[in-house]
Amino acid sequence: MWFLRRMLRIPWTAKKTNDRVLNEANKRRSLVRTIRKRQATFLGHMMKRGKLEHLVTTGKFEGKRSRGRQRENIMDGLATWLGPGKVSDILAAVKDRDLWRDMIANAYKQGT
Repeated sequence: MWFLRRMLRIPWTAKKTNDRVLNEANKRRSLVRTIRKRQATFLGHMMKRGKLEHLVTTGKFEGKRSRGRQRENIMDGLATWLGPGKVSDILAAVKDRDLWRDMIANAYKQGT
């Protein structure tokens, strides 16, 4: 944001919100989208290996859950980001490399 304000010659004393500065620069916030894209590519990598990481990610290991609200896991976050569908649909799509890449690219373009 500092760099955009410098490029647009907006003084730091000006009372402009970051969203307004982004609109003036015709930019969008992309940090969350980048994180989700990297999570999705890493998930595809892990699912192909099929070892301990696969078991942990799909939740097929035994043990007790901790008390309180459960943490959001990678699969649930990616299911909401990639669009309507179930976790089982995502796991099936990971096996087809071209379909998985297309799903990630479409979700990244949509910016959800």
